[in-house]
Amino acid sequence: MSESDQIDIHSLHAIVLRETESDSILEIEPDFYRNLSNFIGNLKKQEFDGIESKIKQSLIEMTSELTALLLNIRLEKTIKSEGIDFTNLLDEEKFILDAEEQKRERTEMILSATINGKSKFLESISQNHKTKTVVLRILQNVDEIVGADLEKYGPFKPEDIATLPYENAQALITKKVATKIHWED
Repeated sequence: MSESDQIDIHSLHAIVLRETESDSILEIEPDFYRNLSNFIGNLKKQEFDGIESKIKQSLIEMTSELTALLLNIRLEKTIKSEGIDFTNLLDEEKFILDAEEQKRERTEMILSATINGKSKFLESISQNHKTKTVVLRILQNVDEIVGADLEKYGPFKPEDIATLPYENAQALITKKVATKIHWED
């Protein structure tokens, strides 16, 4: 991106405005979200006092809100359209839409299995989901537990990292005893 193409609040606002005024998904620079992330990151690194600090914080909030608005508008256009046109979508947006497609496929799979009397298949899906593993960071002491897979886990102390079956992990997350770790590739 050249110096004249650098992202700032004005160019971001213009992009959001153009996107809202169009029915189609507009073309944006392929590295738009990364450049925007750099812009926000650089803003956050700057240290100011007094009114300048408040201005910086307002600028960060406006940029964040415009970013969320733009992303949501672009995704909504794609989801609501008959045939998904991936031409102008950015890689980050395609990543999100992959999950949407997987959700549709899973919904169709469950509906089809239910309508066609494939209860064994549904039982298998249910069991696999309950026992799929989730990586957690433990926040409080946890006594030994028996997992959905009938294996023993723990005991755990704060800051331990554990891999537990989904059902058990969700129970600990709900009780705020653990938090899910999202691995970055």
